[in-house]
Amino acid sequence: MDISSVQKLCIHLISSAVQRCRLSEDLCRLSVVLKSSPPIIRVSISDTGTGSCLEEFQDLKCNREGIGTEKWDGLLSIKTTSISDNKIYHYHLNLRGSVSARRLTRLPSIPKNDAKFSGTEVCLSISETIDALLKDIKHYFQKMLILKIPSVAAELVIERGDASGLRCENVFLPNECSPLNFSSSNVERLKSGLEEYVLKHRNSLNNKCDSCFCSREKLKISSGVACSMESHRSPGLIVEAVIAISELSESLCFRSSGNKTEVLHFKDFSPSSVSIASLNALTSIDWRRYGLTLVSAVDQVDHALIEWESLPPYLHIDMVIHCYHKQYPGKYKYQPDRHLIKKGVKLALDDLKEKHTGLLLSAHAVKICSYAPDLASSIAGIILSSNDLKFRSKCSSLLELSQSQEIGKQTVEDRIKEKIISVIETNDRKPEKIKEAAPFLFEDDRPQDLDPADLYLEEHAGGDNVFSFPD
Repeated sequence: MDISSVQKLCIHLISSAVQRCRLSEDLCRLSVVLKSSPPIIRVSISDTGTGSCLEEFQDLKCNREGIGTEKWDGLLSIKTTSISDNKIYHYHLNLRGSVSARRLTRLPSIPKNDAKFSGTEVCLSISETIDALLKDIKHYFQKMLILKIPSVAAELVIERGDASGLRCENVFLPNECSPLNFSSSNVERLKSGLEEYVLKHRNSLNNKCDSCFCSREKLKISSGVACSMESHRSPGLIVEAVIAISELSESLCFRSSGNKTEVLHFKDFSPSSVSIASLNALTSIDWRRYGLTLVSAVDQVDHALIEWESLPPYLHIDMVIHCYHKQYPGKYKYQPDRHLIKKGVKLALDDLKEKHTGLLLSAHAVKICSYAPDLASSIAGIILSSNDLKFRSKCSSLLELSQSQEIGKQTVEDRIKEKIISVIETNDRKPEKIKEAAPFLFEDDRPQDLDPADLYLEEHAGGDNVFSFPD
């Protein structure tokens, strides 16, 4: 992996520690300690995971120009042990040299005295302002919160030394008070994580914004999961997509986010830059089918930014895409699959349409719905102008209206309009390839012969399958 700055190196080392914790399949602790003694910061990253695969350090490629000799001497101090080891092994590694010539320098080991544990600690000393480094690390942990990895408890500790002495500050403990249990699936955790991320205005606030989100019903969230086939060449790839839609009418906090969508990207349970495959997948989706018009999808280094045309001011969309192997770490190098990402996002969109009536209707469905009031008015006029009591009684029954009292025209219109729109929305939720003829407005379990009144209504209502009356 190419490393172009000290900040990126530290983030990469933290990410590796998270993966070691995940692989342990046990409760783990990740601790990041920044100890400042100007002008030097000592960075310590320790975990109780599976123990380090030393090749991961030897394969790092550090950009000398990006890191700069004035900031770091290139030396890593590594201590690691696996559960089966009886020693803690200690190494030094200088990343200044070329990868081919790089060698681990083994230092004296430390006996474990029959204790059973595993873990790794990586230390480096750099000349950098603590605030610049702290900002990047906190941003990384904020994103990691979305994944809600249940077995990892993390802390970020800052020790500042100055003339007044040593001051210690515990900044972060991500998995404190997680409502999910260990049996929850990865995608359920991703949904819960994105929900909290949005409720806190993308982590700009420490707590949920009660002004915007006084009710959880204002936040609609759904997911889609797409999987590739497993083979002897690949352990299979999984893409999880989660989409959150906020519907808020009067919120200054909410309006400040504008009409753009932030798309966060994760790869193998770690924050990742947006891949070209993801951008291609996002731009190839037929967004008009979901009532949206895409203007652009742009890579913003740590996320993608989608801009929409004419997005209602009360609506905001957030999205997360996570790609990972079924077995981690993957034995094979892979590139995110555009078709798999597209499928995952579309499944999440379809799930939203299915769960929430009237949400994400296609432009075509919206246009048809605009004719529903006039059609309902015409049909209501036919019903109410008829002197056939039997006919009117059947209509009232099908519209689920009381026959014991006089029913006003507006009530009949509203009920017919409701059923027409319901049919349009039901048909719009079906994928294009399997759409069938529009269903009846009213339930009918079996074909029936229509009496003259029914035929009259069908003829004047404008075609087949508008009404179906039982005997």
